[in-house]
Order: sequence, then structure tokens, then C-alpha cells
Amino acid sequence: MKFIVNVSRLLVGALFIFSGFIKLNDPLGFSYKLQEYFSYDVLNIPFLEPYALGISIFVVIFEVVLGIFLLIGYKPKFTVWSLLAMIVFFTFLTFYAAYFDKVKDCGCFGDFLKLTPWESFTKDVILLVLILILFFGVKHIKPIFGKLGLTVASLLSFIACLWFAYHVLMHLPVFDFRAYKIGSNIQDNMTIPEGAKKPVMEWIWLFDVNGEEKEFVTNGSYPTVEGKLISYETKVIEKGYEPSILDFSIESDDEDLTTQFLEEDHLVMITSYSLESAEVDGLKKLKAVSDKAIENGYTVIGLSASGNDVKAQIKKDYDLNFDFYLCDEKVLKTIVRSNPGVLVLEKGTVLQKEHWNDIEDIELPKVERKQEVIKDDGTVYLIDGEISTKEEVEALTKDDIEAMYVLKERNEGNVLDSINAANKTNYTSFVEAVLKKE
Repeated sequence: MKFIVNVSRLLVGALFIFSGFIKLNDPLGFSYKLQEYFSYDVLNIPFLEPYALGISIFVVIFEVVLGIFLLIGYKPKFTVWSLLAMIVFFTFLTFYAAYFDKVKDCGCFGDFLKLTPWESFTKDVILLVLILILFFGVKHIKPIFGKLGLTVASLLSFIACLWFAYHVLMHLPVFDFRAYKIGSNIQDNMTIPEGAKKPVMEWIWLFDVNGEEKEFVTNGSYPTVEGKLISYETKVIEKGYEPSILDFSIESDDEDLTTQFLEEDHLVMITSYSLESAEVDGLKKLKAVSDKAIENGYTVIGLSASGNDVKAQIKKDYDLNFDFYLCDEKVLKTIVRSNPGVLVLEKGTVLQKEHWNDIEDIELPKVERKQEVIKDDGTVYLIDGEISTKEEVEALTKDDIEAMYVLKERNEGNVLDSINAANKTNYTSFVEAVLKKE
């Protein structure tokens, strides 16, 4: 029994420390998961949602500290009773989520490891068995230090957890396991690679055949049945490949601009899932960083789930010189654990990501500004194939020009189609000056 208790002690202690530390690295992310549990659709206790962050910090620190207490043998009865109470609650929670299919991921290991609801429940059942062994064999849990050593180790572990939680909340998680981490390419993470595994689907059809309801199952083809279709439903038998980013988008009132902005060579993206609840001190810092970025040749945009009126008011109140576009709130919470937060991208690859507290750390070296295209329905002016302005073309002299080409009517497949496709314009004619070579 002593051997079994000590093995259980090591397994439970290590798992609680690991699971708790992963969540302690990102307590804000765990608080979002708790809000999901507290919502009307799950446990229906929405009055706890405003306290989700405080509960999150308490739970993850308690989880880590209990694991440490168990390994060093500090107050074994208190520790085992606490572990038992915690695992009973978590087992109920994961069973409820799995049985009623309410929450797709329990958040037990944050973004490091995604578990299905039934996998989470199974893990908790195994832990429950191990903790019951500890409960009945608590007399075999002996301290590894003296009384003073236990007190010092316990106090230091608690202080370290508090400091780490404060640090990641005031900055960003030390370890980033999300699809928007530095070095990741958003477009690649949104793409399904060629040859990727496709989902296996089952189609269930309900027909009225001579007054009798009959069910038919196919793999997608319409069944050959003489009768009236009543209804049908689909069922996923085996999941296929899913990209790590499913719902990222950048939208204006009129169009989807996701691809356009993710193709930008130098993009500064300022995020705020809710401008109404954004930190005022953070909003005050946005003007300086956005002005510097624009001056140094970057394209600057804002992303928020807030309404147009709020976006316009924030832009006016803080004298911001960039526009906010629409993006899903949950996505923005995932991108960066800060409201507001700032990212620097190059063709969709995240180069820098900072909490608003660390905006001053963003490096914005001068870059060559991409030539802006005036989007109208008239004439586009080119000099040696590069888009220019009418004034620049007219300023050229005969000594500068080798040849002039003018296209007054647009024909399908010509150079205008390429220009319009690349720049989302609708030019109908162009004038091009070819310069003499020196």
C-alpha cells in the first residue's frame, strides 16, 4: 500500500503542477473558458462571469500549490481533502460538458493540449481513482523536509505563483501555444493542405414511403427511393484535417479584406476585442505607435468586434489615424491576451506581438512604402510599368520618354485586368510612359 500511495502521490502531484502551470501561464485564457462554462448555454450561472478572471487565478494557483504540497508532504490531510474536492468538481464538470455536448474543449491544459470532452472526463476519472488511493492511504504520505523547510518551500511556491500570474497578466504569456504565436503565418494556418484527410460523413434521410416513414443512410448520395423526402441530417463519422485557424477575417461594411491585408509586406495590426472595455492607458498609447508606424512606411489597421459608432468615437477621442475593421470577438481574444494589443506582420507572418504595457518595445525600422493606388473608375498612369500619377507622367519631357502607350478601351485579358485584379480597382483605360535607358 505504501508503494502504491507513493506512486499515486508522484503521478497526481506532477500532473496537478503541470496542468496548473500551463493554465497559470495564461490565466486570462482560462478565464475565457470559465466564462464559457458559466454561460446560459452550459451551467447557466452568468452572474459569475464578471468574476471569471479572479476565479481563474485562484483555481490555477491552488492547483499548482496543491501539487507541490503533495510532493513535499505538507499538511497531507488538508492537501488530500482539497485534491479530492477539486477532482470531484472537475469530474462532474467534464461529464456534464461531454454528456450534453456543451463545451468542445475543457481547457485542462490550456492551448498546449486540446482534449475532447470525453477524453477530459476519462482523465479526471483516472485522477479520481489515484486521489482515492491517497485518501485511504494518507498515513503513508510523509514529509520530505523538516517543519521549517516545509513552511519555507510552501510559502515560496505560493509567492512564485502569485508573481508569475501577475507577470503574464501585465505582459503576455511566457509560452505561446496558439496559432497566432510569433513566427506563425496566419494564411498558412488557415489553409487545408493538398491531399489532407477529408472528413467521413454519413447522411441520414427520412422519407414518406406509401404513408410510412422510412430511414435511409448514404455517404452523401441522394437515395433512390420512391417517396417524399421529409428531412435529412448529416453526421461526422470520422473527422478530417482541420486548420488551426478557422474563423479569422478582416471585414469592412462592404467586403472581406482578409487576403488583401495578409498580403501586406509591412502591417501593424492593433486589436481590441471590445473597445468599450479596452484599457484607457492602452488606448492612449496607440496614437504614438501608429503615427510612428505610418511615418516609417507601415500599413496600420485596427481590428475590433465593437460597433461602428464605438469605433468612430474611439478614433475621434484618441485622435487615431487608422481605421478599425470587423473581426470576431473570440478570435481577437485568442490572437493576443491584451485589450488593446499590437502585432507586426509581414505577408501574414507574425513578427512581433506585444501587450499594451509593452508597446514601447515594438521595433518599427523604416521600410519602403508600397505605392498607394487611387481607386477610381478612370485612367491608371504608369511609368515603366510602375503605377504613378497623372501629374508625374505629364511632368516628363520628350527627352525622357522612349515610347507612350495608351489604351482607351478595356479588352478581356489585357494588362488592365491584371492591374485591377491585383489592386481591387476598376480602371477602364491606361497611359504608360516607357523611359529612355541611360
